[in-house]
Amino acid sequence: MDRRAPATCVRDGRAWRIGGRAEVSWIQDGTSVTKEIMSAIPPVFDAYATVELPRIWREEQGRHDAAVIELLTRHTVSQPWWIGYLDTGADDVVFADAPRTTLYEDWKYVLVEAGPQQAASWRTSDAGSFWRGALPNLMFPADRSWLVSTLWDHDWTCIGGRVALGEALVHDPELRRRARQVSPGDDDATPPGHEAR
Repeated sequence: MDRRAPATCVRDGRAWRIGGRAEVSWIQDGTSVTKEIMSAIPPVFDAYATVELPRIWREEQGRHDAAVIELLTRHTVSQPWWIGYLDTGADDVVFADAPRTTLYEDWKYVLVEAGPQQAASWRTSDAGSFWRGALPNLMFPADRSWLVSTLWDHDWTCIGGRVALGEALVHDPELRRRARQVSPGDDDATPPGHEAR
């Protein structure tokens, strides 16, 4: 048995635990390459949705990111979140020297155990991908009650969670015009006017 201490990285004056295969195996084992929501979210939730990222990102991205964090926080009991930053070679992964974990189609992520405050503040829109904003590419709480994933080649975010979260998402004043519920059985969860690559 491997008894090494978990990897950590320091930021904001404290050490943050870096996650790996054990933390994301439930996602990797439950997703597949498809146009269904299951390309990003395993079939373990009661509700699924997509949220298009803002088209006028400089004007709308900050409001979008704040609304997503507020909504997720409201639907989560107090606990750590796992937040993941996709290593695209250009985007800020926050901890440049941290070990990577592989997810989806062999994409490398820096996965950190933190929380909503860090998810909202560790990466700025300017340091993030130009159209994905400041939020991590992957987020889920320790109890796995929801999962948020923005895939490398999508300009929308996929969300799985409880019914109440899905309903709140499509009724949120900031997000509702770009949010829609989808079903795990839908052949194509791609938002209208977008293209899955």
